[in-house]
Amino acid sequence: MCVKDAEQEMENPVENNNSNDNNNSNNKMQSWPLHCDLLQTPMENFDQDSSLISSSGGISIADSHPLSWGDRNPVLILNDQSFHTFLSFYGIFIFITICSSVISSSFICLWWLIQLESISEDRVATERKQNLLTDFFPTLRSGEWSDIGGRPYMEDTHICIGDLAKKFGYNLLSEQAISFYGVFDGHGGKSAAHFVREHLPRVIVADADFPVKLEKVVTKSFIETDAAFENSCSLESGRSSGTTALTAMIFGRSLLVANAGDCRAVLSRGGIAKEMSEDHRPCCVKERSRIESLGGYIDDGYLNGLLGVTRALGDWHLEGLKKKGDKSGPLSAEPELKLVTLTREDEFLIIGSDGIWDVYSNQNAVDFVRKRLQEHNDVKQCCREMIGEALKRGAIDNLTVVIVSFHLEPPPPVLVQKARVMRSISTEGLQNLKCLLEGNA
Repeated sequence: MCVKDAEQEMENPVENNNSNDNNNSNNKMQSWPLHCDLLQTPMENFDQDSSLISSSGGISIADSHPLSWGDRNPVLILNDQSFHTFLSFYGIFIFITICSSVISSSFICLWWLIQLESISEDRVATERKQNLLTDFFPTLRSGEWSDIGGRPYMEDTHICIGDLAKKFGYNLLSEQAISFYGVFDGHGGKSAAHFVREHLPRVIVADADFPVKLEKVVTKSFIETDAAFENSCSLESGRSSGTTALTAMIFGRSLLVANAGDCRAVLSRGGIAKEMSEDHRPCCVKERSRIESLGGYIDDGYLNGLLGVTRALGDWHLEGLKKKGDKSGPLSAEPELKLVTLTREDEFLIIGSDGIWDVYSNQNAVDFVRKRLQEHNDVKQCCREMIGEALKRGAIDNLTVVIVSFHLEPPPPVLVQKARVMRSISTEGLQNLKCLLEGNA
């Protein structure tokens, strides 16, 4: 409503009241309209009308009759004092509302910042730990030792090559050297073990896919070396021998273990033994299934009643165990492979013939080597002491061990928390104890 309209309404209050009464009768349930535009008009005429004056001078009602909420719809008119009071309370309300919104938003933002900071800290801690594990390049040190043990002749042999390609005169594009370590446990003579030791590394390097497809190359080289041994043996005494073989190749941070037979490789990871190979013996369920699928059998714990291992190179003189060409017999020269990425937690690798593992468990061997390295940090001396301890424990087979350390420093001490052991007494023991106490009484 404009000012002019307000003046006309002030000149005709009666008409306006009548009009309002008519409107009120039609709109009884409507809310009170607040005519804020009247507040901009002069207030002198309203002070003269006794029907518009309230005792407080604040709120006036446009009717002298008693107010009936169901029948009346009064018009609220605010004077200057009430208007300023209204504005003050309204301003305070708006201010409080804005402050509440700001505070709420601030708390929400603070909560999110705390969450993001927590996530960031966790991520940094994870990345830092990951970097400590992955930002690692092994520094190799190796040692070896062997002993005839309780046997009349030595059929074990081993090999340690720091740079495989350089050893055989091959130039590789990669600057990283590929190290080669192996233990070969012969049986029926030493010819097969020595042949494999001399030829297997050379066959691996000469392969066209070396070192790009190393896993494929190693598998194929085992089989080719086995066939080459059969072709090269002209004497019956030579052909009557065989050997198990376990090799470990380290290139960069990768460790590739290939095993055919019952030699074993164990990795120490933070002082915990991690088996890197599986023994191929007739008692192995997986090997038994493979053998039977190829027409072989297990008799009294021996392959076809003849051999105590299920994978080996050589042994071509044993009828029905091997077949030439692409066909495979129950006795296989194909190795099982295991590839791992070395981290800072990986301390050393133990490679031993089966004579070692007859008197050492995996964890016992790791504990023994860690203790000796912490004492003197000499890998070769540690190998000698390990063989000496095996003899004290009554080992009767040929003994060969190769240890490859991945650090210049000795292994750090490991704090192992002792597990809580729950002890109990049986009913019979409790009764015996009761009888004993009663007897003493």
